Amino acid sequence: MSTELTVPSRPRTWPRTVLVALVVVAFTVVTVTPALGGIRIDLGAIERNWHFGAHRVGQMFHPDFSILPRTWKPLLETFEMAVVGTAVSAALALPLSMWAARPTNPHPVTRGVLRAVLNVNRAVPDLVYATILVAMIGVGALPGIVTLVLFDLGVVVKLVSEAVDSADASYMEAGQAAGGTQSQINRLTAAPQTWPAYASQVLYSLELNVRISAVLGLVGAGGIGRLIDEVRGFYRYGALAVIIGEILIVVILIEIVSNVLRKRLR
Repeated sequence: MSTELTVPSRPRTWPRTVLVALVVVAFTVVTVTPALGGIRIDLGAIERNWHFGAHRVGQMFHPDFSILPRTWKPLLETFEMAVVGTAVSAALALPLSMWAARPTNPHPVTRGVLRAVLNVNRAVPDLVYATILVAMIGVGALPGIVTLVLFDLGVVVKLVSEAVDSADASYMEAGQAAGGTQSQINRLTAAPQTWPAYASQVLYSLELNVRISAVLGLVGAGGIGRLIDEVRGFYRYGALAVIIGEILIVVILIEIVSNVLRKRLR
């Protein structure tokens, strides 16, 4: 007696796909329709004003290298701000990540309080932090470093704590069964498992901090941003192109080093 094998029919998923597509299209239409509470998008402004931007971009293709001697010190300050901000946030992020994760902090109250604080921290833009800190501390690198620390903590702690939540909990359960304290379990089982994710996020924060610290100078928080604001105010777009090129080179070099370190940590 032979049995005939049949391939099951493919489930019909197109109705759900069409429904999702229609919802996305409807939501997009609502968000760009002012009569329905959406934002006003003036596409005609692109046609009316594009030549102004084209003229500025054209000026940037004629770099003014006379600005170079003035860029070394603020560029170095930008890099130093990024490194210090990353180092301080890295030292604080690991214990806070353990505190914010469920397997490493079984107390829901303290865990919930920390997560709520981190949510508020991430909701505030870095430029707002920098503006407030410049008013409190004064112009210079310190408010920029504090801003970078706050920004990094909000991102790194969230991502690393989620990595702890998704890690293998059997090691921690074995530690609890052996009578280990929570701090011992966190140090000997949770930390080694999350070390690759932690190191990767810290390296990524360093890359972000170089970009962010360049922008923070626009509000007086030190670094190359103050020089960017100056040359932009005098419409020296050739000099601005040179500064942007320097920042691009620094970011690419940091990314290359970060990729090499990530491969070694795997």
